[in-house]
Amino acid sequence: MAYDLVIRNGTVIDGTGKNGFQADVAIAGGRIAKVGSVGETGRDEIDAKDLLVTPGFVDIHTHYDGQATWSNRLSPSSDHGVTTVVMGNCGVGFAPCRPADRDKLIRLMEGVEDIPGVVMAEGIPWKWETFPEFMDFLGGREYDVDIATFLPHAPLRVYAMGQRGLDREPASDADMARMKHLTTEAIHSGALGVATSRSLNHRSSDHSLLPGVSAAEGELIALGMGIKAGGTGLLQCITDFNEPESEFGMLRRVVERTHVPVSYSLLQFHHVPERWRHVLEMTEQANRDGLWMKGQVFPRPVGVILGLRFNWNFFSLCPTYKAIAGLGVGARLKAMCSPETRRRLIEEYPTPTTEPVAQVLYNLKNIFVMGDQPNYEPRAGDSIAAQAEDRGLRPIDHAYDLLVADEGRNTFYVPAINFAHGNLGAVSIMLRHQDTLLGLGDGGAHVGLICDASAPTYMLKRWTGDGSNDTLPLPQVIEALTSRNARAVNLLDRGVIAPGYRADINLIALARIDLGRPKVVNDLPNGAGRLHQTAHGYAATIVAGEITYRESEATGRLPGRLVRGARGAPAN
Repeated sequence: MAYDLVIRNGTVIDGTGKNGFQADVAIAGGRIAKVGSVGETGRDEIDAKDLLVTPGFVDIHTHYDGQATWSNRLSPSSDHGVTTVVMGNCGVGFAPCRPADRDKLIRLMEGVEDIPGVVMAEGIPWKWETFPEFMDFLGGREYDVDIATFLPHAPLRVYAMGQRGLDREPASDADMARMKHLTTEAIHSGALGVATSRSLNHRSSDHSLLPGVSAAEGELIALGMGIKAGGTGLLQCITDFNEPESEFGMLRRVVERTHVPVSYSLLQFHHVPERWRHVLEMTEQANRDGLWMKGQVFPRPVGVILGLRFNWNFFSLCPTYKAIAGLGVGARLKAMCSPETRRRLIEEYPTPTTEPVAQVLYNLKNIFVMGDQPNYEPRAGDSIAAQAEDRGLRPIDHAYDLLVADEGRNTFYVPAINFAHGNLGAVSIMLRHQDTLLGLGDGGAHVGLICDASAPTYMLKRWTGDGSNDTLPLPQVIEALTSRNARAVNLLDRGVIAPGYRADINLIALARIDLGRPKVVNDLPNGAGRLHQTAHGYAATIVAGEITYRESEATGRLPGRLVRGARGAPAN
């Protein structure tokens, strides 16, 4: 037996953007050994007739910082063909961290990424203080995918400045020198760069802004210089671009000064539906000028999931609902079927509040019932409000009926971002642009409100076509999911099916690719629930030459490891 595994008779889409071709793929020692006609046998063989053979997907925007410390499976991403995840995004994470600051970092992650604080307090083992110690801890674990991480700005700032960093005080020269040193140390230990947030929507569970939100340009330059001194890396930034020229101009100057690449979020916000165009134009000009600046885009609406069996529903902010929120589903449902409870809840809706989530819960014109086959491009006429009007009902009465129907099993979808005009026209333009990357799925985060880690499967189902009728050619879709992202984070040893590259591979039955309806699974450390979404159509997923999933069922193999730092491309 010459090889560990041979995949035969498949259509190879190699991740480079080239058209597919028929070939066998032989694997040995966790690497691709041969692509073409393979006469030798393998210890294991897979007949991939009628299947696509693609590189494993590289997800550059996840938040598995906590989950990676308590779980070996990084689902839901690993259920959707992802074989490498990059965490530490948006400036939140758990290293470096002194023991006295642990609760502070938990509150930051709880508020920004919607992970219950009690889950993190119980699940995170805290066997580190410095970032290199954190990397050593991760390096001793096994996973169903490879993991890599950025150095998050928030814990870095708190570690370097103490309470002053948490309180967003300006960094002194000494503070910046300290952060630069710690950044270089992190790059040497394997960080892919530094991640920060400048979004005013990112707040801790006590509603405080993140430590780095108002960091001065000099501080970002210090971080960039720390990356440069460490070798190779990039700066990841999420920002609202509330003042597009000044914010983009600052990021551009950071790149000009440090020569460190920058990637940032590019989204269509509904209250300023055309702002993304201006940001994309500035991005294009920067790249024409020789700078590396890329916008991260998401391939569908960033959508909120509601329902009686989920963390949030239309009445979650009402006093009467808060009084029963801690009950089980059955008890809550029984209470809500009481005419008196119904009367009180409808009278209290909408409850005056400053909670940001209220804008989602209170707009019944933008809330839709999600069926067993999720529709992420709903028509305005299918909203709860529109349905109510057709039936001659008040929208809130119709919403109540839907919420308690079928024993509270209905799922509701709110397209909150990227759907300002009721279509994906803006997303289509962003996806096609040469200066964008596919990202922002937030795997591991938003466990009670958003379920967007399924984006790779959606990308295959929604956007794959011949390039017409608002689709993208299949090779271009696969390139976006694989080599394009791998190159962006300097992991050049993966994302391509060719000899010498890592044997991270998906076998895909494209005609069967589909998504299940989001549901709650109770697998967090304290038994708490989180949103999960199943995938269909992945005949197998392979990590480092080992089959980790067959028909979306885990095999139990854990070949994934921590990836420390940049990886060069295999020698020809």
